[in-house]
Amino acid sequence: MKKLLSIACAALCAGSAFSQQALWGGQQIVSPQINADNTVTFRCKAPKAKTVQITGDFLPENVVDIPNYGKYALPGTANLVEKDGVWEYTTEAPLSSEYYCYNLIIDGQKTVDPANVYINRDVATITNCFIVSNEKGDKGDLYKVNDVPHGTIRKMWYDSPSLGMQRRLTVYTPAGYETSGKKYPVFYLLHGSGGDEEAWYTQGRISQILDNLIAAGKAEPMIVVMTNGNAYEQAAPGETKDGFKQPQMVMGGVKEGMKEAAFELSFPDVRKFVEKNFRTINDKKHRAIAGLSMGSFHSEQISKYYAGEYGYVGLFSGAGVGDSRKGDGAPSTCPVYKDFDKQMANLFSPKNRPYLYYIAIGEIDFIKKGSDDMRAYMDAHHYPYEYLETPGGHIWRNWRIYFTEFSQKIFK
Repeated sequence: MKKLLSIACAALCAGSAFSQQALWGGQQIVSPQINADNTVTFRCKAPKAKTVQITGDFLPENVVDIPNYGKYALPGTANLVEKDGVWEYTTEAPLSSEYYCYNLIIDGQKTVDPANVYINRDVATITNCFIVSNEKGDKGDLYKVNDVPHGTIRKMWYDSPSLGMQRRLTVYTPAGYETSGKKYPVFYLLHGSGGDEEAWYTQGRISQILDNLIAAGKAEPMIVVMTNGNAYEQAAPGETKDGFKQPQMVMGGVKEGMKEAAFELSFPDVRKFVEKNFRTINDKKHRAIAGLSMGSFHSEQISKYYAGEYGYVGLFSGAGVGDSRKGDGAPSTCPVYKDFDKQMANLFSPKNRPYLYYIAIGEIDFIKKGSDDMRAYMDAHHYPYEYLETPGGHIWRNWRIYFTEFSQKIFK
């Protein structure tokens, strides 16, 4: 018995030591350090390293040309300087109020900053993140948690008979939803290629943005539904029976026309679940849909195929014109992609016309030509829309702006 007690005590002490190590054993390096003038200092303890660099979206971009696409902006790099085994870099100028992402590159190997526990995942890329705030209500202040009433994020599973599986989605409900007894408008928000139902919540900062906008009276209280647009995936990587498989940019044949259409054709399953389980106002005036990149294409197709059901449509960094959705070399025969002119004419008929059709894109986005073609098509047919063009390219910094602007225009 004494032997068993001794073993148990040893195990307890070992567990306690491990816990203490987790609490106190981290690097005593401050990185990033946001200075009083909003310059930012990064540090890394790497005494054996030969070179340490940093790459992030706060550095000057490297713009490259991609054949058949156009310009694409890559994050710049800067060198850290070593002293006594600690490498350091301070930005040359103060950073504007914003949410930033970065990585370190140690001897050519990209990695996260070991002194910064705040990270996010974008498809298969892990980056550190930080926020610069100026307390003036600018973007960094909008993207952070402030002392305002907070909404609730739910991760929920729903049945999709159209796809023959249980699938997961993320739902934001505004502050007071649980006790108000009121019904709310619904905004369906779709991710881009390689993303999933967590992308807008983690990368897009939508709960912080909406908490702050609603508290300021700039946006209507709303429910936001974030779906998984990969038709043959149940949920985000690591959240399914497939276990911790490697995330991929193209998942489950999403770029093949009929498979991508499967998500669009199954969208009524999402609507049915949401309208059954939440207090929603179920009419065109109180229903919006928008998405980024691939999600922009989905939003375009869903809004015209189910014409008259969505009063507000947002196309962020992406659009398409024409009947076919090509996948493996052959045009799709799916009804979603056929009769484009006829479907668009029906969408913009007096009965079905959206209250807002919103197109937004970066000035060096590699999809900009497709977006420009879409606007030319809209102009030629005298279909009304609003347009926003911002600096930069196909990046989350732009998509957070588009979400912020669009969410203030809907349900008014």
